[in-house]
Amino acid sequence: MDDIKDAVLEYVVDEYVDEDDDIEVGYETPLISSGLVDSFSMVSLKVFLEKRYSISLPDNEATPEAFDNVNSIASLVRRHLGQG
Repeated sequence: MDDIKDAVLEYVVDEYVDEDDDIEVGYETPLISSGLVDSFSMVSLKVFLEKRYSISLPDNEATPEAFDNVNSIASLVRRHLGQG
């Protein structure tokens, strides 16, 4: 079990998926490229990550590519936590 992935996935589902949407979101589900997460939502996700993990994510690393799925977001967070 990966706590970072699970926390990110839970946040994404809670914040961006409506209860009546028939969308299954997993670790590899495209978030940005599918339109599930837009640029405004990406900023709120970045703020969530920075607060939750006490890190600072430079804007040049918080790209649509880096935020396009839960796995890539978790990798970004791990790098800034010094875990990979």
